[in-house]
Amino acid sequence: MRFHRRFRVQAPLEEVEAFHSAASGLEALTPKLVPMKVLQAPERLVPGTSMTFRLWVGPVPVRWTARLEALEDLQPGEGGFADVQEEGPFTSWRHEHRFTAEDASITRVDDTIEARLRLHPLWGPVGLAMWAGLPVLFAYRGWKTRRMLE
Repeated sequence: MRFHRRFRVQAPLEEVEAFHSAASGLEALTPKLVPMKVLQAPERLVPGTSMTFRLWVGPVPVRWTARLEALEDLQPGEGGFADVQEEGPFTSWRHEHRFTAEDASITRVDDTIEARLRLHPLWGPVGLAMWAGLPVLFAYRGWKTRRMLE
């Protein structure tokens, strides 16, 4: 499965990347309707580090650990990273966060997720529910990023 979302924010590349690379940014970018708590994470999310958080999908608590990786194909004027699920509801999950300077004050944000559902009586439906909610979640993330940085 593949999901992609793009939006623009009126803020310099460095500010957008710093915001998305802060562990506190993950909680800020998650709607209050999806209770989420970071359990373990470095202050800055950089390649080679991991983070663990818990979120709720309806009445089901989901513990998730992700490892941060560098994006190998970044060009000048681009930034970003990927988070890869190490523990969680999917068989596999890779989320690329890519930031591209369109000019000195506008940054394009591209989120691309590649995932495979787990064939499991609980985690399959939980993963499917999470996947179905991605368009709303990422619309919120775009709105919240613009609200906090513009």
